[in-house]
Amino acid sequence: QVQLVESGGGLVQPGGSLRLSCAASASIFRYDNMGWYRQAPGKERELVADIAWIGRTNYYAGSVTGRFTISRDNAKNTVYLQMNSLKPEDTAVYYCNQQPPRNDLWGQGTQVTVSS
Repeated sequence: QVQLVESGGGLVQPGGSLRLSCAASASIFRYDNMGWYRQAPGKERELVADIAWIGRTNYYAGSVTGRFTISRDNAKNTVYLQMNSLKPEDTAVYYCNQQPPRNDLWGQGTQVTVSS
């Protein structure tokens, strides 16, 4: 069974950085577009960024363009999200999934809190 496990979240001050990781349990990850999503309290889950299996970035949300970078290592079945210049409005639970997402792949996510 394919599973996705997110890690790397935490509490960071505004302007700080975090690097999120998402490890897949099977190589099915290798041939799919992968995305990072986030859900803030009281808001819908939104796509933050996605990347093609060949490593080409397909999309960044306007609110993170220039601050976040998505990347992947197919040999390690892992996708990353480097987040710089974090803002309080980036506070959310961050998830990875295929893009478009599969309902059976949503994991627990990793909490990112940006606060002074």
